[in-house]
Amino acid sequence: MSIDNTAHTDIASGARDAASRGSEPGQRVSGVLGVILVVCALTCAFSTFLVLAGMTPILPTHVVVAWMLGVNAVLVVALLAVVLAQTVSLWRARRRGAAGAGLHVHIVSLFCFVAAVPVILVAVVASITLERGLDPWFISSIKALMSNTVEIAKEYRDAQCRTVVREANLMAGDLNRARVIYDADRKLFHDFLQSRSAFLGFPITILMTVDGSVVERFDSGQILNVPLPTREDLQNATDSDATCLIPGNRNVFGAVQKVPELNGMVLFVARTVDPKAVAFLPMAEAGVAYYQVLEEKKLGIQIAFASMFALVALIVLLSALWFGMSFANRLVTPVRRLIHAADQVASGNYYVQVPAQKSGDDLGHLGETFNKMTGQLRRQHDGLVSATEVMDRRRRFMEAVLAGVSPGVVGVDAAGIITIVNPSAEALLRAGAGELIGQPIREVLPEASGLLQEVGEGRRLVQRQIAIDRDQRERMLNVRVTSEQGDISSGGVVVTLDDITDLVNAQRTSAWADVARRIAHEIKNPLTPIQLSAERIRRKYGKVIVNDREVFDQCTATIIRQVDDLKQMVDEFSSFARMPAPTIDEDDIASTIREVVFLMRVGNPDIKFVEDMPPGALRVRYDRRLVSQAVQNIVKNATEGIKGMADPDDRAAGKVEVSLREEGGKIVIDVTDNGVGFPREHRNRLLEPYQTSREGGTGLGLPIVLKIFEEHGGGLELLDAPAVAEGGHGARVRLWFPFEGTGARASEKAQTGSQTI
Repeated sequence: MSIDNTAHTDIASGARDAASRGSEPGQRVSGVLGVILVVCALTCAFSTFLVLAGMTPILPTHVVVAWMLGVNAVLVVALLAVVLAQTVSLWRARRRGAAGAGLHVHIVSLFCFVAAVPVILVAVVASITLERGLDPWFISSIKALMSNTVEIAKEYRDAQCRTVVREANLMAGDLNRARVIYDADRKLFHDFLQSRSAFLGFPITILMTVDGSVVERFDSGQILNVPLPTREDLQNATDSDATCLIPGNRNVFGAVQKVPELNGMVLFVARTVDPKAVAFLPMAEAGVAYYQVLEEKKLGIQIAFASMFALVALIVLLSALWFGMSFANRLVTPVRRLIHAADQVASGNYYVQVPAQKSGDDLGHLGETFNKMTGQLRRQHDGLVSATEVMDRRRRFMEAVLAGVSPGVVGVDAAGIITIVNPSAEALLRAGAGELIGQPIREVLPEASGLLQEVGEGRRLVQRQIAIDRDQRERMLNVRVTSEQGDISSGGVVVTLDDITDLVNAQRTSAWADVARRIAHEIKNPLTPIQLSAERIRRKYGKVIVNDREVFDQCTATIIRQVDDLKQMVDEFSSFARMPAPTIDEDDIASTIREVVFLMRVGNPDIKFVEDMPPGALRVRYDRRLVSQAVQNIVKNATEGIKGMADPDDRAAGKVEVSLREEGGKIVIDVTDNGVGFPREHRNRLLEPYQTSREGGTGLGLPIVLKIFEEHGGGLELLDAPAVAEGGHGARVRLWFPFEGTGARASEKAQTGSQTI
């Protein structure tokens, strides 16, 4: 594998080297042309500066300057094309994600900034210097003075208008009050108009109608050819304030105002002002216009010099950019190779090498160091791959071993967290591997906390039998906790869980069966003679005894009755010690369950019985008599549990539910009641002989039922009723046996025979 990868890498590297060698001549030609272009541009820019500065025999005439600007512009365009070509190439490399493109962009951007800032500063300073030194007259104070001159002329004209308007208002007021004179004596009114005009300084005063007809007129003759107001001026006159009239090129100011008391006639007055005041405004405006023309010429000169400065600045800037890009290319090329090689290493190719530069600089040393690093990584990677393969083989072997062993195995690390479980442990703990791995062992298996504490105290091996309750199923486990280092804090432990529930139950059942056989053998033999003797004594001596006959009959009856009770107990012992072999035959299990429920309903009319049976017949292979006996025993226990309730209301609401279904290839029979229920702890002890929770019970009913269903290849489970989860009470007994092959164990037992008493 190493030889193949090396060959593949050498071929790829050779192809890349050939491509780069093929592109080197083009790059060298482009570099030579760029150097020539930059040198020519800088020489032309320096020559232009010398000509404009007057430091050469060539005079800076318009033609010379235009030619030099044109040559500089051509060189600028050529440099700009070269820089744009390299920029486009750089942008394409960045877009396709080429190695080192980002670094290339950063370096070029830095060179652009470093080159642009000084050039721009020099251009700005030169432009400002030219502006300050070109025309000292174009300063803000002179410009402000010219602008203020026009404003002053306009303000003087407006002041004259305000004076004429104010005195016209006085004249109109006087005429309004002279309405009586106007109506009584027109000559007297004319004299009044003349006197008021002379007093207010109006050489001309005219009363006119809105359509322009003159009603009264006073003319001192001082002003010749006075232009009268137009019809529009007369119509726009108001009675609240006078309106000033300024003629185009004369020094005559007039005003018009309505006189409402004189039938809406309009008063027109006029007077002369200083001709200089009127002529000053056009002169000021002409001076400002001339100043603006000069300022516009100044801008053209500035633009011409600024253009030269801009061309020279662009030549310097583009030359700096070209040098920066060339330097960046030389700097980034080895970095790009290193980045590409690092990407290859990151993708798992540890055979990549970069061309070592012989320049002796830092980049060359970096390439040599990178090649040494990849060689070391290659050797370490090969070693790790070999070690990983060995560990994978061992892990798969251990997983196969753990999956094949019947005991449950739980691996725990030094922090007490579960790291591995096998399928047997998942089944015992009633949880999947995803739910167990990563959880503290003390929370998953709190029953083994004592064993873990003993291991933490220094013991390497601790073994004990514990009982666990999962999903209302109590199991007896043989737990072994081992630690390699003898300290749970410094290393993990292995917890082995061996389910010995069936073994313990079988041992107890076998022991009780042996005890039952011995008791039945020792007790049953003398019972019959005792009973016969008691009956004979009662028959023979019953007529002879006269005194205390009642006591005699009571004693003999007690002996006979107690002997019958002992016989019944011995029969139960015999039934438990020697169950008859099941007679397996195909029959309807639903019919059997219905018969049992019917009999129990008749015998217990105060309890409600509910059936949940599949419709029709459900034919399976089983022993009808034994299964009927077992189900009847369980239903009888349910009724006794209801009758044992302390509250009369609970007894009156007693209910027994019997369900039958096929589930997962099994026949499942559930008997649920709302009686006293099973104890929370050690409820599976009720399946052992002579273990009972009711007063007067023999403790053989549940063991016999369990034995019957075990003979059918099934089992029995003691559960809580669903109402217990909601705070209620009750019990559920689940009986099950396989749907197929139920007669295998029974046939085997029938062939071997059974021991009799």
